[in-house]
Amino acid sequence: MGTSAIAVQQEIILEAVRSTARGEWKVVVLDAGSKRLVDGVVNEDDVLKENVTNIEKIEDKRSMNREMDAVYILSPQPHIVDCVMADLECRRYRRSYIIWTSLLPPEQRLRLDQSALAKEQIALLKVLNIDFYPRESHLISFRDPWSFPTLFHPACNQLVRKHMDDLAQKIVSICVSLGEYPTIRYYSPRNPTHEASVLCSHLARFVQLELDQYAKFHEDFPPPSPRPRGALIITDRSMDLFAPVVHEFTYQAMIHDLLPLVEGDKVYYRTTLTQNEASGSIKDVEIGEKDSIWVKNRHLHMKDLLEKLASEFQAFKAKNPQFAESDNPSSLNNIKDMLAGLPQFQEGKEAFSLHLNMASDAMNVFQKRRLADIASVEQQSLATGLDEDYKKPRNLADQVVRLLDDNDITFPDRLRLIIQYLLYRDGLLPSDTQKLLAHAQLPAQDGEVIHNLDLLGAHVSRSMKDTRPVAQPPLGRKKAPQSPSEEESGLSRYDPAIKPVLEEHIRGTLDQSTFPFTKPHLDPAEGLLGQENVSQASLRSAKPTWARTRPSTLEPRQRIIVFMAGGATYSESRACYEVSELHNKDVFLATSHMLTPSLYLRQIGDLSVDKRRLDLPAERPRLQAPAHLFEREPATAPQVYAKKQSTNFQEPQPPVASIGAMNLNSNQANANISSNGAVKAHYLPLNTVQPANSKLSKKEKDKDTEKKKKHHFFSSKK
Repeated sequence: MGTSAIAVQQEIILEAVRSTARGEWKVVVLDAGSKRLVDGVVNEDDVLKENVTNIEKIEDKRSMNREMDAVYILSPQPHIVDCVMADLECRRYRRSYIIWTSLLPPEQRLRLDQSALAKEQIALLKVLNIDFYPRESHLISFRDPWSFPTLFHPACNQLVRKHMDDLAQKIVSICVSLGEYPTIRYYSPRNPTHEASVLCSHLARFVQLELDQYAKFHEDFPPPSPRPRGALIITDRSMDLFAPVVHEFTYQAMIHDLLPLVEGDKVYYRTTLTQNEASGSIKDVEIGEKDSIWVKNRHLHMKDLLEKLASEFQAFKAKNPQFAESDNPSSLNNIKDMLAGLPQFQEGKEAFSLHLNMASDAMNVFQKRRLADIASVEQQSLATGLDEDYKKPRNLADQVVRLLDDNDITFPDRLRLIIQYLLYRDGLLPSDTQKLLAHAQLPAQDGEVIHNLDLLGAHVSRSMKDTRPVAQPPLGRKKAPQSPSEEESGLSRYDPAIKPVLEEHIRGTLDQSTFPFTKPHLDPAEGLLGQENVSQASLRSAKPTWARTRPSTLEPRQRIIVFMAGGATYSESRACYEVSELHNKDVFLATSHMLTPSLYLRQIGDLSVDKRRLDLPAERPRLQAPAHLFEREPATAPQVYAKKQSTNFQEPQPPVASIGAMNLNSNQANANISSNGAVKAHYLPLNTVQPANSKLSKKEKDKDTEKKKKHHFFSSKK
C-alpha cells in the first residue's frame, strides 16, 4: 500500500554505505543507538554486500585497521563524539567518513571543526535525518516512553523546551526522508483548562521553523514530484482520552491489550507452535512485517478474523491432502490439532499455528473477563455518547455500578470503566467518584490515576451547581450511519477521534479554529474542497477543482503525516490505515511511543509521583566514552611474529648475543633504533644467522601479500 517508511529508511541507509568510499573495502562503525536504528530496517548481510568487511560498535574494543576506511553511522551524542575523537587520536582507520543520524549539536560540531586530527582524517561529514523507528509500513515510533511524563508532569516544565526541540528534529527527519515539505496544522482545544493545552501550538511552530531552515540550506529540498503537497497534522494525547482505555476488538489492538506480549525493539509472543513435539515446542515467535498473515489481518475485527483464518485454513487443507478429515474443521482446536500433524510446509504451518493460538488465547481472555458485557456499556454508550439507536443512553449509572460489583470483572477493567464514565459525564461530584471506587474495591493509587486526568484536560470533578455544558469531542458526536451497509458491530462502534479529523481534512472541511495552519496567510486555498490534491511543483498545470472527481488509484498518492505527542494507540493506527485505503492517500502515524491500556494507566498514575522516581533520561548523568578507547596499545607486532615462527623453530631466547655484536656506527645499528631512541627487538632462533632469517621473513611476507590479493581486501574488486 503506497510508500513504506521501512523501505524508505532502508534505502537511505544502504545508499549511504554504498556511495561512501565507493569501490573501496571499508568497515562500518555503529554505536548502541544507531545500531538499534539500523538493525530495525536493514539485515546485516545487506550491509556486508556493499564492500563492507566488518560491522563494529564504537564503544567496543577494536583492533587497529590503518589500511582500511571506516564509515561511521552515529548518534549525535557528546559521548559518541568523544569516541570519535579517541579513534582519530590513535589513527585507528585510514580515513573516516562520519554520517550522523540527525543534526549534530553546534558545540559538538565545533569540536570537530577545530580539531587538526579531524581535518586530516575525516573525508566526509554528513547528516542522514533518519532518527526514527519505522515499526510498520505506515507506523513510526520514536521509542521514547519518557516523552509522556516530560510533556505532562507538572515538575518537568524546565525539560519541555529541550524535549520539544528534539521532537521537532525527529518530525523534520520524517518529512525529509519522505521528501515532503508539508503544510502544517495543529490541534488547538476549545476552552482549554490544562497547562499543556499549548503543547501542539508550540511544537508545530518549532517544526515549521526547522523545516524552513532545512529548505533554506538545501536547495534540492523538496525534490520535484508530481505528488500533491503533503500535510502534517500535529496533535497530542489530550485530543482523545477515550482511545487508550476503550476495549478494542480488532486483532492487533486486542492482543496487545489482552495477551502477555514481549515488547522491545521487536514484538514476540511465547506460544506452542506444534503440540506433538516432545521438546522445543514452546518458543518466542516474532510478530512483524515479514509475516504476511499478520500484515493482511491485523486490523480485522476478531469475529471476521476467526472466519477468515478458518476459510484460509480450508484452502490450505485442500492443497495438502495429508490432512485428516474432521467433524468440525472450523473449530480452532481441531485446526491446531491438524496442523500439528503436518510434517511439511513448516513455515506456513508455524505461521498458521501462531495466529490460531493468539486468536484462541485472546478469545479465552475475552470470555473469562466478560468483555462483551463491558463493551456493551463502553462502545454503545460511554465512548460514543449514544446508545445502539444513536440516541442519548439511559440508566448508565446503574449499568456501570452493576459491572463494578461483578467479581468476574478485573480491577484494571473496573478502573477503565470508571474513567470512561467520568469522561462521559465530563466530571463527577467528588463524593460520587469515591462511591464508585468503593464499589470497585480499587486501591487509593487508582484514585490518583483518575485525579491526574485533569493534567490532560479532562474535567475530573464538578460541583452541584455546575451548569457548564458537557464537553464534546473535537468534531462532535458520531452520527447515525446513512445506509444499512455502514452498520457497525454493536461492540465496535467507537472510532478514535483521529479518524474523523483525517476525513474532514481530506474533504477540506476541517475546522480551522480547532486545527489552524502555522502559516494561514500563505495557504489561502489549503483546506478548501479539492485543493489538497494540487501539487506544489505544478500548480499551473493542475486540474481545476470542478474537473476533479474521486482520486484515481493511478495518481501519485498524497502523503499525510499525523504526529501524536504523548503516545498513540493501535486503534488510532488502524484508523489511519483505513483512511489511507478509503481515500487513496498515504497516511503515516508517528508518535513518541505506542500505548497499551496498562501502560497508559501506569503513566497517568506517575504524573503525581516525585519526578526523581521517574528516572528520566534527560536527568541521568551524561554517558561517558569507554575508558579503553583512550588506552594506548603497546607495540606487540614483533611478539606476534615470533609466535608465528615458533611452530618451525626452537623457542626464541633473549637476543643477548646480537645486541653484544652490534656495531654502533653501522647502518644496521641505526635501523634497529626506533624514532624514540628505543632499541627494536628482533627475536632470532638459536643456531640461526641473521641473513637466513631475513630471507624467510621475505618469503612469508610474499605469501601473506598473495593471500590478501586473492581476497581483494585492498582492491576495488569485490
